[in-house]
Parts: sequence; structure tokens; C-alpha cells
Amino acid sequence: MHPARFWEKMGDSKVQCHLCAHECKIDPGKRGLCHVRENQEGVLYTLVYGRVIAENVDPIEKKPLFHFLPGSRSYSIATVGCNFMCLHCQNYDISQYPRTHEGRIAGKDRTPQEIVAQALASRSASISYTYVEPTIFMEYALDVAREARKKGLRNVFVSNGYMTEQSAAALAEFIDGDNVDLKSMRDDFYRKVCKAHLQPVLDTIPRLKKAGVWVEVTTLVIPGHNDSDEELTEIARFIHGVDPGIPWHVSAFYPTHQMLDRPRTPPATLLQAREIGLKAGLRYVYTGNIPGEGGENTYCYQCGELLIRRLGYSIRSNKIEEGKCPQCQAAIDGVWK
Repeated sequence: MHPARFWEKMGDSKVQCHLCAHECKIDPGKRGLCHVRENQEGVLYTLVYGRVIAENVDPIEKKPLFHFLPGSRSYSIATVGCNFMCLHCQNYDISQYPRTHEGRIAGKDRTPQEIVAQALASRSASISYTYVEPTIFMEYALDVAREARKKGLRNVFVSNGYMTEQSAAALAEFIDGDNVDLKSMRDDFYRKVCKAHLQPVLDTIPRLKKAGVWVEVTTLVIPGHNDSDEELTEIARFIHGVDPGIPWHVSAFYPTHQMLDRPRTPPATLLQAREIGLKAGLRYVYTGNIPGEGGENTYCYQCGELLIRRLGYSIRSNKIEEGKCPQCQAAIDGVWK
């Protein structure tokens, strides 16, 4: 066990966690909803510090981050646990592991220094905290991120955005980019599908952007749940209200975990979502999980020049020069160096 941050004492040895927006009140000997933070005699501990369940070298485009060091590698890590219980979770075997294994915490011991050394050896340009909700291993992520910064590596979160103002501020000190899932504009969806609420996510996106973190947003478009033109328009308008330069990824759903009653998302739905986003004034809208449909490319929002041509997670060509369109010299939003 490792001492946790972002919590306060209550009466009778009870504690309240302020790491994520659930802000769990935890009795002695009990854990929060994430199942990886435990109250031991009035002190909150994280059970997953340094316990890495997944380590992989990924293209940064897989996060997906399309405007953050395109074509680079990112050393990706995760622990078990999550503060959501999404019915369609693709990584449920590790995100829900403590819930399905009587509270056990799996993983290999890895110091922050070891993770950074592995990232450097793999020639990665960044470390990504991903696969599960990385907020739940925040203490570990921040220590790794500090070491990474010392060695010239960038740090990336792939998150559900369910943070508190306190944890988001701490994150912004060391994280360079974050792809935030905006799953729906309906609180009912978040309650039924994820066992959470919408508003904290809507608060986190502008909070991180204002703090200087590079933000991209992903929406997994699920047939019959969040695929109406009305809701997609609401999502696009919300992102535009934060910053029209935020890239929006609309990705295809496929049946998994406990959501097997929905079909795969038709490519036409994603292409329509892309048009909705562009019509709402977003500069960059990308389709995901349907390679070859043309919705993966980056175009200049000012003159329409094809700037980055992609196929899946690979970069086929990149014309961006010093963050600008070579045709009209428009500044292209992103982190390019």
C-alpha cells in the first residue's frame, strides 16, 4: 500500500476521497467505488501504486491523439481498477479486475524510474496513462510523469474526465495531453451505462484546456444510444464552445462486455457525425475504427489543403511545417515538436 493524496479525514475514522468526482465517503476497512483505494484505520491508501498490469509501445494515434507529436511512439501503462463500470468497456478484464476477483490487485512491480527507462529504450516520445481510467492511479502517474519530464519525455492521459477540480489541477502540472471521452450529452446515459454523471466531464474538458493541457475529445457512437443528429450536434457545439481547435474523434462501437445487444456502428453514421461536427464549426473531426474512409486525414481548416494523410494508426504523409499549413500559413492547432 502507498499513502493516497486528495482526501480528508471525517469523524469515526471515516475518510472522504477527492480524487474523482464520485468523492467517495469510505468507512474503515472499506474501499471506494474504484476498488483500489482503501481506508486503513482512518488513513486512505492507494493499492495500485507501482502495480502495472499492462505495458505496451503504441503509436500515439491509437490513443487517439492526432495533433500531438504525430507519428511518434508512446509507452503505455495501466494498473487494474476504474471509477466507471461501463457496460461496453473494451478492457473490462483489467478495469473491473478487483471487482471480479474478490478485491485482489494484480500487476508487476515497476518503479517510476523503471517505466521511464523502458520508455526511453523503446524510443518513445511520451508515456501514456491509459487502458483503464488513469485517474485511479494518479499518485503513481504523477511520480512517473515527474521522472519523464526530467528525461525530456511528454506525458499523456487517456481518460473519462471524471476528475475533481483539485485532481485536474495537479494533473495539469505534469500532463501535456489528454484525450477525454465525452460519451454522451445525457446524464441518463452516464447513470445507466457508466454508473456516473455527465456534469463532471463537462467541467473537466474546459478546465484542462484552460490549464494549458492539449485536449482532444472522443465519442464512441453507439447505435440507439447516442447516435442521433440532435445529440451529436449538442456534443459538437459543446466542444466548439470550449475551443473550435479541439479535435473530435467519432469512433465506431462494436458489441463487447455486457453490451451485446447493439450492432456495430455503420460507417455512414460516423461520416454523418463528422459532417455535423464540421458544420458546427469544429476545425478537425475524425472518424475512428473505420480505416480507409477518408475521415482520418487532417485538412487545413482555412484553405482545405490535405496536411496529414493517415491509414489506421500510420502516417502516410505529413506536410505541416513548424505548426503551419504550407499552402496558406494558417496555424494548425496541436503539439508538433
